[in-house]
Amino acid sequence: MELDHDTLNELEGAVGVRFNDRALLQRAFVHRSYLHEADEESDLQDNQRLEFLGDAVLSFIVSELLFRRFSERREGELTNLRSALVKREALSRFAKELGLGDYLLLGRGEEESGGRGRRTTLCDTYEAFIGAFYLDQGLSALREFLEPRLIEEIGRVAQHALTKDPKSRLQEWVQAAMGQTPRYRTVHTEGPDHARLFTRQVTIGKQPYGVGQGQSKQEAEQAAAAMALFRLGQTMPGYEDSGLAAEYELASVEMEQLESER
Repeated sequence: MELDHDTLNELEGAVGVRFNDRALLQRAFVHRSYLHEADEESDLQDNQRLEFLGDAVLSFIVSELLFRRFSERREGELTNLRSALVKREALSRFAKELGLGDYLLLGRGEEESGGRGRRTTLCDTYEAFIGAFYLDQGLSALREFLEPRLIEEIGRVAQHALTKDPKSRLQEWVQAAMGQTPRYRTVHTEGPDHARLFTRQVTIGKQPYGVGQGQSKQEAEQAAAAMALFRLGQTMPGYEDSGLAAEYELASVEMEQLESER
């Protein structure tokens, strides 16, 4: 199965862009799990290389935009702002707003496990779409497409002067309010050595408060801390509408499955 002509038309209408090379557009939506079950004669490629490119191009465009708009900010402040704009929570939200998950080609197992709505999958798909857009339309067109949404997002986070990440904020709040220190542990790892995906759990006392995934333990801990803050009623700027409630429910089910397999 591939995205047919009508589906590609619908996708282009959803994102507001007409691609010159539709093969690039389709490739951005081919999850690696889909190829594991595809016909051996299929010439489809997964979206991982486009994801790699999109990550780099997006980081450049965001950095350039912040450099132009915040001439008075120091390097550290700009770095924090950039991190807030390209974090998984933000990118998965952008993907949801465009409806990108509806067009993903997934393997049966990935589909059944909720992959279409998983934050990491949506984030990766958004980056792959950005990579495809860049190759097809060029940097100027991509910048024009991205900047209105990025400027809106900057308005959400810049006013808060983001100097603390979720993990730091969680530790300060828990120590002040509960007299304890959050603890983190790895509960699952998957993927090859060059593309590991870590799942980390944060506990306060003996009670688990959140789990998160990331391509490094630190990234996974930040996601887990953001979820814990949400559960404690201490939302972070840029995390308020990122689907943490639904993600917590999904993560809880996955955690129960992991524990039962031990």
